[in-house]
Amino acid sequence: MTQPNLIIFYVSDSEKSALFYEKLFGLKPKALFPTYAAFEFDNGLHLGLWSVEAKDFISGGTGHRGEIAIMVKDDNAVLDMHNRWQNMEIYFEQPPHRAVFGLTFVALDPDGHRIRVCLPDE
Repeated sequence: MTQPNLIIFYVSDSEKSALFYEKLFGLKPKALFPTYAAFEFDNGLHLGLWSVEAKDFISGGTGHRGEIAIMVKDDNAVLDMHNRWQNMEIYFEQPPHRAVFGLTFVALDPDGHRIRVCLPDE
């Protein structure tokens, strides 16, 4: 069976968002166009950033109803990532806290998309 391997965030400025994620992940975009940018990760996941200003963009939806999550190995890794991102002056919607699945926090990208760091649900 084919498994999903691409997440797309709709953004106001794909170049600005690409710079944010390049800084966040320490990874250059695999593709960069005026209205679309894409990142490819070693685990096979792709992140696309599609500008709502693109002439071929059509969507009846609004708002940010999802999030991208990064699962790390333990509490120390959660805290280390939070500290590293804090030094990058990234905005946090939720500081590190204990949820039912363990330690987690949520940051926001320039368009308000949620980026969660958490532990695997084992």
